[in-house]
Amino acid sequence: MPSFLTALSAFLLFHLLPAAPAIRGRLVEMMGRSGYLTTYSILSLVLLAWVVVAARQADDVILWNTGRWHYLTPFVVMPFALFLIIAGVIQPNPLSLSLRSGADIPAIAAVTRHPVLWGLLLWALAHLPPNGRLIPVLLFGAMAALAAMGFHRLDTKARRRMGPERWSEAAGRTSILPFAAMLAGRAVPGAGRVLAVQAAAAAVIYTWFVLYGHAWLIGPSLRHGLDAYL
Repeated sequence: MPSFLTALSAFLLFHLLPAAPAIRGRLVEMMGRSGYLTTYSILSLVLLAWVVVAARQADDVILWNTGRWHYLTPFVVMPFALFLIIAGVIQPNPLSLSLRSGADIPAIAAVTRHPVLWGLLLWALAHLPPNGRLIPVLLFGAMAALAAMGFHRLDTKARRRMGPERWSEAAGRTSILPFAAMLAGRAVPGAGRVLAVQAAAAAVIYTWFVLYGHAWLIGPSLRHGLDAYL
């Protein structure tokens, strides 16, 4: 347990401290934006691997007994989470996280202006019910909290970067809560073909992950859980 808590604390601090404008600005000035993002991504993966390894080795405590609906939850939620993550990282999004830069508001922003964060939040929350043990609850609970804290943080960064007027105009056509802007008539769905292609890609990746990827990358095979519902 101490090793896991140390790894988890290091992971959380690594993601919280550079978010401070003064620290992030200094790092970007020293390393350049591309160098900072590359280094940040690599170290994030290294720390995440440390957390996973420490979690596997830690002593665990059962918190609740799991039933069929517990295991069904991630099977239902993860396709939507994966779609939001894929659409979010592929489409340039000046309002939030993205692997590409661009000034135009992406089509996925009609759903939510923070699709990657919502994808990560849904991923973390969906994995809580089938993991009724202390270590997974601490791990996925921390990931969910980290994603939830990112909404306000990314809005603040985008407002500072774009300027209050431009940010207010762009953000007014989106919403943090999924579909809220569409229901209020402030956002109009567009680029349906783009979203359809990304949804198809998410479906293919999800199918591969259920059949092979989860067992290969993480350990437990999801085929047994899937067979229980077929």
